[in-house]
Amino acid sequence: MKQTLQLRLSQHLALTPQLQQSIRLLQLSTIELNQEIDRFLQDNPLLEREETESEGGTFAPSADVLRSADSGETGGEQEAATSPESGLSDWTSEGTSQPFRGDDEEGDYSDVQAAAISLRDHLNGQLALMPLTERDRNLVRFLVEALDEDGYLTQSIEELAELLPDELEVEPEELQIALKHLQHLDPLGVGARSFQECLVLQLRNCKASAATRTALAIVENYLELLAQRDFTKLKKALQCSDEALRDAHALILSLNPRPGAQFAPLDTRYVVPDVVARKVRGTWLCRLNVEAMPKLRINRLYADILQSQRGSGSMAGHLQEAKWLIKNVQQRFDTILRVSQAIVDRQRQFFDYGEVAMRPLTLREIAEHVGLHESTISRVTTQKYLASPRGIFELKYFFGSHVATETGGACSATAIRALIRQLVSAEDERRPLSDSRIAEILGQQGIVVARRTVAKYRESLSIPPVNLRKSI
Repeated sequence: MKQTLQLRLSQHLALTPQLQQSIRLLQLSTIELNQEIDRFLQDNPLLEREETESEGGTFAPSADVLRSADSGETGGEQEAATSPESGLSDWTSEGTSQPFRGDDEEGDYSDVQAAAISLRDHLNGQLALMPLTERDRNLVRFLVEALDEDGYLTQSIEELAELLPDELEVEPEELQIALKHLQHLDPLGVGARSFQECLVLQLRNCKASAATRTALAIVENYLELLAQRDFTKLKKALQCSDEALRDAHALILSLNPRPGAQFAPLDTRYVVPDVVARKVRGTWLCRLNVEAMPKLRINRLYADILQSQRGSGSMAGHLQEAKWLIKNVQQRFDTILRVSQAIVDRQRQFFDYGEVAMRPLTLREIAEHVGLHESTISRVTTQKYLASPRGIFELKYFFGSHVATETGGACSATAIRALIRQLVSAEDERRPLSDSRIAEILGQQGIVVARRTVAKYRESLSIPPVNLRKSI
């Protein structure tokens, strides 16, 4: 072996740091983008936020009033949310909050909410008023701590008794008595060990009537038949009329199978749309949401110092990074706007008429129109949201598969789901539509779809099968 020198020409693609940053910023959501910018602001003294008020005429909805991505809003609600004056009345011109009113001044406190109370606090508050010995009260508190979020006791009495210290000498019979005390507390059905027991506890606290007795018999003995909606066997087993069975069924449906759910903490998540779509003179146009766009600028003081030093030192690198970031952020939103406008142009029937008018759309079609790669379109439409009078949607929502029609065209899967939902909502509850019948009705409208496809779309809409939708 020996060392040699060789001269070789080759070509390869290399991503510059600026291009890598541009790609990374493009795939970030609005929240992640702001977190990334905050990191740059901490590390780069030449970069700062430009705090300016929104200009009049821009229809940028306030982030505090925007609903989650799954919510639907009417056009009037959008007008209220996009008012430039919204949220400004609570602040003075100096930017500080108005002085606090005294106790003698009247005010509207309708928007002030009390702190949410948990299920355990609710039960312990009632327990403190019960005439029990301290030992029994502590045993009930022990069972309260063992409840899940729905108010069910998932462990058996024997298992719970083994968890207590031996020196307390607690017998399972004592826990049974404590459980009876717990099951008499509000909400009704709390402390149940099964779904059936939860319904029985609630029915036993209902006013005595023929419907209550029939419902109690169904829950205790024929709950499986009711789940299968086999009303013929139910009437034969109970020897009751259609009207009596209908009243008992309605009473069971009015019960709460999750008594503790009303005390569960609400985890509400909000999104800030990147783009807002509005119909202007018969044309759907997109505008960037100015509240989602971070306003960045170069710190003038540091820039002047750097200029006096003729760009020497580490500050020159910070200046270049700040320029790259400002340019890439602007390019990110320009790309989102271009892609959003292309999507809206192709889905304008959806914004006019709803889901039934959704047309098939692919990433390639948008990529060819805006002159970008499909992978770039995928990054742009992931975790980016569009606000419209019909609600807030992720840009991915407007893409979907298609089904052929008799005329040789194509129908979007979203439109087919909307048609299935309409057919099921308008069906006769005593004679619900089967999957085969729904496929036939769609076929009469020119949409060729198999029964298995209808079943798949129906399940994606959380619509139960025909036997579970049948009423008495």
